Amino acid sequence: MSNLVIAIYYGGLLVLFFFWIYGIVSFGLDVRYKIAPGIRRYLRGRRRLEDDATERDERDERERQLY
Repeated sequence: MSNLVIAIYYGGLLVLFFFWIYGIVSFGLDVRYKIAPGIRRYLRGRRRLEDDATERDERDERERQLY
C-alpha cells in the first residue's frame, strides 16, 4: 500500500511538471512568433509615420521658401 501511494504521488508530480514545462515553452514560442513580430511591426509603422511627417514638413518648408 505504501509503495502504491508513493508511485501515485511521484506520477502526479511528473504529470504536473510536464504541464508546467509545456506552459513555459508555449509562452516562449508565443512571445517569439506572435508578440515580438507585432511589436516590431508597430515600431516600424510609427517610424514610417514619423518619416512621412518629417518629409511633409520639409516639403511644406520648401514650398514656403519658393513663394
